Amino acid sequence: MFLVSGVDLVVACCQTGVIGSFPALNARTTEALDQWLDAIRQGVGSRPYAVNLIVHPSNPRLSQDLDCLQRHRVPLVITSLGAVDSVVEQVHSWGGLVYHDVTNAKHARKAVAAGVDGLIAVSAGAGGHAGTCHPFALIGELQAITDLPIVLAGAISRGREIRAAQALGAQGGYLGTAFIATQESMASDPYKACLLDSQAADVVYTDQVSGVPGNFIRRSLIQAGIDPAQSGEKSLDLHTGDAASEAKAWKTIWSAGQGVGAIGQVHSTAELVQALIKDYQAGAV
Repeated sequence: MFLVSGVDLVVACCQTGVIGSFPALNARTTEALDQWLDAIRQGVGSRPYAVNLIVHPSNPRLSQDLDCLQRHRVPLVITSLGAVDSVVEQVHSWGGLVYHDVTNAKHARKAVAAGVDGLIAVSAGAGGHAGTCHPFALIGELQAITDLPIVLAGAISRGREIRAAQALGAQGGYLGTAFIATQESMASDPYKACLLDSQAADVVYTDQVSGVPGNFIRRSLIQAGIDPAQSGEKSLDLHTGDAASEAKAWKTIWSAGQGVGAIGQVHSTAELVQALIKDYQAGAV
């Protein structure tokens, strides 16, 4: 959801009863992040929301952004690309919870050891930096490691798929791609139009964008001069510190999960959530 989710989308999600989230780096400075969090709290009141932190040495803003989250007592922090116990301890110090993105059992063990409160199982088919494990296999392996809550990510675009995740033992579903095609998202109109015109076969799993394998729309990779058939040296760096050049590059490289084919039109967030609820209820056995 880099350069996609912001104040409007988070507030709209929370007002419908789901937990809205955004990457801290979507606010281009820590000062802007502080302003975003003020606006989100005004919009959501006491409803929970989440902020994603890249916990990796390549993120020069980690310490400042984490302190900002502490000032605002953010209720849920989603950590990615590194499970660090000091980060978890700081979030716990203000009463927040930490859920950590994992793509395999190895990463899950590290997260559990760091003291996280839950795991987000990023399985094959998820947008962005996804894993390669089938959700059936990934959920089973994580359940064998821990009894912490697990939220499943990976090609979830409809309510019945959230129900299926729960049938596997997950506490819920983690959706991204479907919310890119909402009126409140910060995605460009060409990005949204591309989602409506894409199917699972148009999604490419490659490490050519950031060095970490992820799912991106083939058309946007080719337009950016990236050969999705190649592997090895990354083409871009998400955390160089040059906010303007990063944003310019990533605005034309579009991520999507394999559930993109379920997106038929651009809805308001409220309409999308109502459709998810209706489909969830229709999937009851």
